[in-house]
Amino acid sequence: MAAHRKSKPSPLGGSAVRTAATLALASAATATLFEGSGHADPRPTTAQVKAKVDRLYEEAEVATERYNGAKEKADEARTALDRLRDEAARRTERLNTARDGLGAMAAAQYRTGGLDPAVQLALTSDPDQYLERAALAEKAGERQAVAVTAVRRELAAIRRLRGESAGKLTALRAHEAELRRQKAAVVGKLAEARTLLARLTDEERARYEAAAAARNGSGASTGADDPSATGTGGGTATVRAGRSSGGVRGPVTAPNARAAEAISFARAQLGKPYVWGATGPSAYDCSGLTQAAWRAAGVTLPRTTYTQINAGQRVSRSQLAPGDLIFFYSGISHVGLYIGGGQMIHAPRPGAPVRVAPIDEMPFAGATRVG
Repeated sequence: MAAHRKSKPSPLGGSAVRTAATLALASAATATLFEGSGHADPRPTTAQVKAKVDRLYEEAEVATERYNGAKEKADEARTALDRLRDEAARRTERLNTARDGLGAMAAAQYRTGGLDPAVQLALTSDPDQYLERAALAEKAGERQAVAVTAVRRELAAIRRLRGESAGKLTALRAHEAELRRQKAAVVGKLAEARTLLARLTDEERARYEAAAAARNGSGASTGADDPSATGTGGGTATVRAGRSSGGVRGPVTAPNARAAEAISFARAQLGKPYVWGATGPSAYDCSGLTQAAWRAAGVTLPRTTYTQINAGQRVSRSQLAPGDLIFFYSGISHVGLYIGGGQMIHAPRPGAPVRVAPIDEMPFAGATRVG
């Protein structure tokens, strides 16, 4: 009887089964498609890479200036700590000398038995001798009092110096921690930029480098072959005008001997590499170059862009003269040395050596006249 039993019909008809199977296959294919596209890493265009790299370099320069500021503060704290420790050592030496003196006095008193003056008078048969001894004892007492005062003074000074040293040590450690943070930030930004650039093809890299060279003004005249561009002992330096943002054309003369000397020094650094945190003589970052240039002219500038901008008299863009410091970006993170004709000498970024460039290649933030 089992052989003649009919199979139970499926709740779905034949067409329904085919439809469900079709939908399942389509769903699987769609899921595979989305999964593949979800894991795909779309290749950025050259323009996108350029924009991202430029932003990373700008962020790295901000971190570089913060690193420079932290390093300057750490150096100052270390110098102050060393000075306090030296002074504490000198004070300790004086304290030990004073203590030795007190010890000698105490030993002398012990040997004489520390007799009361009235008893000494009773034991001596010579009043004159007693008076002489009494006078000597009084002087000894005065010397002892002076010695005790000296000991107390040195102890108080040493306690003060130790307190100051502890404060400087705490500050030094904080600045060193900030140094490490900013160094990590710089290194991270630059590594990310290198990774992006490595994804470009040879053709795309060539286009990127050509655009970067044009943007950084590498085609601008450096004036290195112009004898008048290096300045003279009379305090003038003539520079050739190139691409200008302010309509300035023709030769421009430095306003004084110091400005001429700063420009002359900066020109001598053309072609040297940008290295973040560097102040010369073989490499520079942007503020390291301007600091070194003005140091050669006898003017001491602070280390960072955001302190250099306050190191002189502020001038407007229309008042720029050769030797002025020009600052860029809203965070005052880049600086160049104006040489006239709408151009500056600056250390642009890693991979771009010290060069002459137009001042309109970056957003202008302000200018300062020093010297």
